[in-house]
Amino acid sequence: MARVTGIGGVFFKSRTEAARLAAWYQAHLGIPLESWGGAILKWPDDKADDGGMTVWHVADPGSEWFRPSDSTFMINYRVDDLDGLIAQLGADGVEVVGGPESHENGKFAWIMDPDGNKVELWQPMSWDEKNKGE
Repeated sequence: MARVTGIGGVFFKSRTEAARLAAWYQAHLGIPLESWGGAILKWPDDKADDGGMTVWHVADPGSEWFRPSDSTFMINYRVDDLDGLIAQLGADGVEVVGGPESHENGKFAWIMDPDGNKVELWQPMSWDEKNKGE
């Protein structure tokens, strides 16, 4: 049977101005924009121990997971240094709405983008004594 093998891209429509929102993602999350306005993120550039997996999940209609956003989606971005990024985002005035939190598959934090979308930041790591309490 033919099947999906991975996430080929993430596409969403800006509520305001696409170029301004893309520039915000470049400035605050380091997403390298190409001349055509999008980005190409390559798994070999990610040095996490999990080999670069992507998680896919459908939430229940009553889920509060995406709050305070009213969007029906949330993008999770893999990051290489969550604590450093959160400090940088705070200094830039970006709203951090949760975290950082440690879970069995890494550290997480949540921010809001200028269009009101909640964004999940994930630093993948193995659950061990070194990161349990971080």
